[in-house]
Amino acid sequence: MTITSDDELEALRKIGRIVARTLEAMGQALEPGMTTKELDDIGRALLEAEGARSAPELAYGFPGATCISVGPDVAHGIPGDRRIAAGDLVNIDVSAELDGFYGDTGASFAVPPVSKKIERLCRDGRRAMWSGIRAVRPGAPLNAIGKGVEGFARKNGYTLIRNLASHGVGRSLHEEPEGLATWYDPADRRTIGEGLVFTIEPFLALGDDWVDELDDGWTLRPSRGGPAVQYEHTLVATKNGPVILTLAA
Repeated sequence: MTITSDDELEALRKIGRIVARTLEAMGQALEPGMTTKELDDIGRALLEAEGARSAPELAYGFPGATCISVGPDVAHGIPGDRRIAAGDLVNIDVSAELDGFYGDTGASFAVPPVSKKIERLCRDGRRAMWSGIRAVRPGAPLNAIGKGVEGFARKNGYTLIRNLASHGVGRSLHEEPEGLATWYDPADRRTIGEGLVFTIEPFLALGDDWVDELDDGWTLRPSRGGPAVQYEHTLVATKNGPVILTLAA
């Protein structure tokens, strides 16, 4: 999607705030002993209170309102009866639709107590995402985003999951530009157009660079089973730089 009016921008800001606030509330509610289904129910109630609909349910028939992945799983985890425990690394991905517009955001949460290594991974996961966001400007190559993220990852001793990518969003959950790499891809010659709406969501890992799909047909787990985190914003490229649409405030 490329924004063409202030009304479109405000509609995207609205659904962006809804998914951001839902993610924030779910993160605050996260505690040992609760099931991932109980956490998902919180997210569903918050979305429905705003009149929003779960995007993965709507678009793909996903069996949950949100995706909740407990480590070593990193994405597309199905909410269920698994109980969250102290020391778990939990990824929550919230995407939703309102009035024909979509917002998509996600974050990883470490349930205390966790090691300094995991605390650092979570901190640097956010820093990796922002390394990509800072590369966004109209006319710049799309692969500048991945170049920024990969540069950060290499400098700090991390790997990146390379079969999960960012994507366009706006009028649907996944649209062009698809396959937006969060690592440097010199073969990608596409450029960032003014008004383009897309996500930036690197998966930063400690040694892994690939995920496999589990037998449930949804859940994704690093091949070597190592820890990985994901942080995600939806944004729009403007002449004044990137505008983050998925902010809770």
